[in-house]
Amino acid sequence: MKNRKGKTGFIAACVLPAVILFIIFMLIPTINVFKMSLYKWGGFSNTKTFVGLNNFKILFQDAKFYRSFQNSILLIVLVTIVTMGLSLLFAAILSREKIKGQNFFRIVFYIPNILSVVVISAIFSAIYDPNQGLMNSIISIFREEGKTPILWLGDQKLVIYSLMIAMVWQAIGYYMVMYMASMSSVPESLYESAGLEGAGRVYQFFHITLPLIWNNIRTTLTFFIISTINLSFLFVKALTGGKPDGASEVFLSYMYGQAYTNSSYGYGMAIGVIVFLFSFGLAGLINLATKREVLEF
Repeated sequence: MKNRKGKTGFIAACVLPAVILFIIFMLIPTINVFKMSLYKWGGFSNTKTFVGLNNFKILFQDAKFYRSFQNSILLIVLVTIVTMGLSLLFAAILSREKIKGQNFFRIVFYIPNILSVVVISAIFSAIYDPNQGLMNSIISIFREEGKTPILWLGDQKLVIYSLMIAMVWQAIGYYMVMYMASMSSVPESLYESAGLEGAGRVYQFFHITLPLIWNNIRTTLTFFIISTINLSFLFVKALTGGKPDGASEVFLSYMYGQAYTNSSYGYGMAIGVIVFLFSFGLAGLINLATKREVLEF
């Protein structure tokens, strides 16, 4: 009995600091965001006017918010599919195939992860430069002389895809290394048995590798999708500032603009509430959609 009480006290003492920090830095600020979304407030004055759900009524009629929301969804879907797909492909190639300079490629792919978003944005600003950028220099080889250069960050139809390329480039290496670590733990005997039975590399990848590292894929997928929401905000602020004409705006950059630039703090917090609920619901949906029986080896 005494041992049980001592064990319970020890666990409580270990967990208590984390619980206190969670309450102070997560729970209370989140409740404050929900509370402030019900007020009309500029953010710097002492005057706060309770307006109930009026901020949400305005929000659901705001065409700019819907546009930023569509951009966010587009980036989440495209960046996730391309990044996860290429990370798995490169990890499989570098893990299973005998390629010269494997360690070199691992380092090269991982380098973007040690760079800050601002540095990466500066690199891609140079790449997308209309006159001297790498993209237009390569394309000009195949185009007639005298044609107008492509405005990668200035064209409303192209800017969101230009952001996508930068985000994919930044993220691939990190997830590739994580998948390589998982793939290295799959027993080689399984591949040898499959090879003796005539299974090709593609069949082995889909029927041995993917099922056996599924738990890792599932965890990283949830983490990546949620982090893409934050990452898209950083890239928009550093690379485009929401231009041209709001075509690259995502919902977090729109929320930031409303709360801290447009002095509509209450309205910005209403956007924050929607983003919070969306992120929470999306994480739950991903967990349900990717749930499957765990295979062991």
